[in-house]
Amino acid sequence: MLVVLQVVTATLVSITMALALAHALEFPGKMRLSETEYRTVQTIYYPGFTIGGIGEGLALVALLGLVALTPTGGAAFWLSVAAFIALAMMHGVYWVLIHPVNNFWVEGVNMGAAGRRFFGIGATGRRGEPPDWTVLRDRWEYSHVIRAGLGLTSQTMLVTAIAL
Repeated sequence: MLVVLQVVTATLVSITMALALAHALEFPGKMRLSETEYRTVQTIYYPGFTIGGIGEGLALVALLGLVALTPTGGAAFWLSVAAFIALAMMHGVYWVLIHPVNNFWVEGVNMGAAGRRFFGIGATGRRGEPPDWTVLRDRWEYSHVIRAGLGLTSQTMLVTAIAL
């Protein structure tokens, strides 16, 4: 049972890290795009990355379960706890820094009811002038670099804990 949970958890955390790493690797190229090009490119992410993002919540649950089943006090336990904290921080970066910006990028994008509900979480009406797109771009791009670092940290800690 524990081995199955370790494999499932490692897979889910790896998928979560890979999605964030993919965004981070695009960073140099995307920073060179014009506003029109950037807005066009942004819309390609939401169908696939939204499906992949489901794994992030599952990874958090699986990792918490793994922490609960790992004997306390040893290095494997503390590495698992550190992996969970890094993954939780990664998740927090999404909801605090990225999700509100996603609401801006998907404005006017034709999507299904589930997508509208998800991207509508935390959406508020805009007042005044629209925000500077480069500020939103920078927030989105740098936040994904931070998420990639946290995801890689989580995945490395988890794999090390399992190897012990």
